[in-house]
Amino acid sequence: MFALNFYTDLYEEVLRNGRKAATIRLGDKSDKYKTGMIVWITVGPRFGRRQKLYNAIIDRVEVKPIAELSPRDIERENPELRGQDEVISMLSRIYGEFITPAHLVTVIYFSRVDDGYA
Repeated sequence: MFALNFYTDLYEEVLRNGRKAATIRLGDKSDKYKTGMIVWITVGPRFGRRQKLYNAIIDRVEVKPIAELSPRDIERENPELRGQDEVISMLSRIYGEFITPAHLVTVIYFSRVDDGYA
């Protein structure tokens, strides 16, 4: 089972309320994440204890340079981000690297999968 992990302080609230439906990851992750896969959505530190929020299905995986991110890609990543410059700033903070619009990213669209029990 694969997981998409998110930092608690940045993303827990938007994940819980369904406002986040995609993640933008630095580099080409298309070998790891495939359309139709079921993944755990988790929050927590990178190498620490994590909490599973829910299962999700990967709806679509796209690899493209940051310069080609659409407004929809950015909004689904984080409704508060307003453009590619803010995406670059966010990715630089998360990955600790100097990032430019030419860097490749993977946009992973996902949908929550409910257990089906009332």
